[in-house]
Amino acid sequence: MSVLIRLAQASAGLGLAGFIASESIFDVDGGHGVVLFDKLRGVIQKPYGQGTHLMIPFIQTPIDYEIRTRHRTISTHTGTKDLQMINISLRVLSRPVFEKLPSIYQKLGTDYEFRVLPSIGNEVLKAVVAQYNADQLLTMREQVSRDIRDQLEARAADFDLVLDDVSITHLTFGSEFTRAIEAKQVKQQEAEKAKFEVMRAEHEKDAAIIIAEGEAEAAKLVRCVVCCLSFARLCCTLPCLCCTRRPRGSLAARSLCFAWANDRYKIKSLHTEIPC
Repeated sequence: MSVLIRLAQASAGLGLAGFIASESIFDVDGGHGVVLFDKLRGVIQKPYGQGTHLMIPFIQTPIDYEIRTRHRTISTHTGTKDLQMINISLRVLSRPVFEKLPSIYQKLGTDYEFRVLPSIGNEVLKAVVAQYNADQLLTMREQVSRDIRDQLEARAADFDLVLDDVSITHLTFGSEFTRAIEAKQVKQQEAEKAKFEVMRAEHEKDAAIIIAEGEAEAAKLVRCVVCCLSFARLCCTLPCLCCTRRPRGSLAARSLCFAWANDRYKIKSLHTEIPC
């Protein structure tokens, strides 16, 4: 009987020792950090990274933090410099500074993201958007995003947070501004159409002038040819001084005709023979 009692006592002692040993160590996963809270000394100002670590059981308690980059969306309804109301959404990738985990636990607790980012995000969004007109938010979107990022990083640094990325994901305007944009586009299209109609009318006018000039030149050339032919036939009917018979278009008459036509109408040659 005494042997059984001793075995029970030994088993209880081993169990208690195993329990105390298990309570004296804690594991930290990758991408996490741990802050130890000591009931006697308070928060220990040294964070613990991944691996297995020792602690005093029942005196120290591990508080786990995820230090990976996590995303959060911040949305707000605010006004621009020209008093246009817009809806804007911002995606923020943030993570805590590992060395500052004890300070974060003391000042903000474990839900620091819900306490800090929505507050400073809305404040920075409204402050930056109020510096630009509504149309500038579209034409200068990169500059707006950079201003928001710079100011948000400066504010987050006060709370020991690092922002890996800040980007505008959604931007919508009020119904009045949307209707004004559509009306402006319609007017621009009408102006372009009117400009095209004016250019087409000018081209048609130039084409008509060119056609009229061509027809006038053609009529002038026709009159010239008719006059030349009439003069040549007249020369063919003149009597020859050396003989009394009726001539049949002497070479001298033709040369005289062509010389007169060249001097009167600037015609260099006639390739067709004029019959007499």
